[in-house]
Amino acid sequence: MKDSDSHDGSSGRSVAPDGGTTTDAAREHQNTNYLEEEVNLLSPSTAYMRDHLRIVWSGFIVWALIVFGPVTLTVIAPETMTSITVPPGFPLHYFSVAFGGPTGALLLAFWYARKRDALDEKYGIDHSVAGADTESDGGERGDAAATDGGVEQ
Repeated sequence: MKDSDSHDGSSGRSVAPDGGTTTDAAREHQNTNYLEEEVNLLSPSTAYMRDHLRIVWSGFIVWALIVFGPVTLTVIAPETMTSITVPPGFPLHYFSVAFGGPTGALLLAFWYARKRDALDEKYGIDHSVAGADTESDGGERGDAAATDGGVEQ
């Protein structure tokens, strides 16, 4: 088989036997038995784990800067952080902790969700469940458990 027969011309994408395309990373991820892989947070054993850990550590560093940055700056330069006021009239150190912290956390959550979705797409992970929206037995879900842990009647 020629190299041109196995690749569709774009880098990192190969033509699958069924004619569809998938990334090499997704193919490798699908062939990995994660139950037999060693899980080590400092030295991940698979490319997916390494990429995900990179996202987690990046988010953690940004979170630490958002949370501890204003407090540290207030300790280092208290006269600057307390003398500057923002439009509602709050001192900068108060506003950056009270508004910047929660806003930063919300933005980080949005960033993480987008990065994780991109990572899942890169590795061909699909979170949809086949038949999850199907109903049986007169409108009730047949596979749903009762909330009290018992059997549905």
